[in-house]
Amino acid sequence: MKVLLLGQHGQVSRELQASLGAPLELLVLGRERLDLAGEARHIRQRIRELRPQLIINAAAHTAVDLAESEPAAAFAINASAPGVLAEEAADLGVPLIHYSTDYVFDGSKAGAYVENDAPNPLSVYGRSKLAGEQAIAAVGGAHLILRTSWVYSLHGRNFLLTMQRLLQEREELKVVADQVGAPTWAGDIAAASGQLIQRWRSGQAGPWGLYHFTARGETSWFGFAEAIAAHLRAQGKQVAALTPIPSSDYPTPAPRPLNSRLDGSHLERQWGVRLPDWQAGLEQCLGSSR
Repeated sequence: MKVLLLGQHGQVSRELQASLGAPLELLVLGRERLDLAGEARHIRQRIRELRPQLIINAAAHTAVDLAESEPAAAFAINASAPGVLAEEAADLGVPLIHYSTDYVFDGSKAGAYVENDAPNPLSVYGRSKLAGEQAIAAVGGAHLILRTSWVYSLHGRNFLLTMQRLLQEREELKVVADQVGAPTWAGDIAAASGQLIQRWRSGQAGPWGLYHFTARGETSWFGFAEAIAAHLRAQGKQVAALTPIPSSDYPTPAPRPLNSRLDGSHLERQWGVRLPDWQAGLEQCLGSSR
């Protein structure tokens, strides 16, 4: 089966490349070979040439703060391109798997968000990702939109790698403690994506549509930093003292939701797939670096 994977160097894409193998024939296109910020006709032409049997869109403009100053680029990649991909997938009669974000919500809900909660993004990034979801749904083809949160891995730029570095460079580190969510290892996202693909290929697919796709449990950025620090200490390394602070003490160009909790039980009911607890994911991720 020929699978087109868009996005070559991102965290989720790299884990998908490592985990998806035979009988899948993975065709990976990065920005150099297909620029999703480019003209739609070029995207259409490339997909029609390749004629994949499944399209996975792991490409995105993920620089949340930078998106505030370059909204056109964010919307081109996160909103317009997914709509084109959905149209081409529908024309070919193949499914599209697309990853989205907790940032489509404003974080004002008291509990975990479910799929039919009304989105209200606070940032350009969140608005662009929501527009991408809407563009895909409007086409009406077979698709999975998978909202995840707080993605990290041993690749690229993410909270885990930043904390590992800063905890060993500084004597004290202040970390936001009033934003709550579920850190989600890209390796778990890739593994669960593989399970979804296998269920579809074996005729056991659940309904197509929008699902929350995040690790179980919850913590704050401060709690996540504490877990990372504990792992470093267990290796005998000296780490900075951690101090919790409110978001108001760490202003950013793009506002973040205080509540990023996503309820993944709908995916578990419909597809029989759910990601593991966030602590287990972190342990496995860090263990894979040894």
